[in-house]
Amino acid sequence: MLLAAVVPLTAATVAALLKAGHLTLHADRHRIKITARPRPNCPQCHGEGGWWTGGAFPEMEACGCWAPRRELRIRLLPIPAWDEPPF
Repeated sequence: MLLAAVVPLTAATVAALLKAGHLTLHADRHRIKITARPRPNCPQCHGEGGWWTGGAFPEMEACGCWAPRRELRIRLLPIPAWDEPPF
């Protein structure tokens, strides 16, 4: 009975920490992945994550508020191989 009360509290705590740390959590049966996201109050990108550079071939330049941070992946189950030929 105690475990049933602790699990929702733990999930809520983890969700609050991820939101405060500007992280995104993705979980499925194959992996758990935590990635960075842009800070909404960043003075350079204003929460957009970067800006477009000019020129004939414009590219997105990532902002330093989230781009240099690494992502964390925890592998759970292997992804099954395809059983059919590609073509």
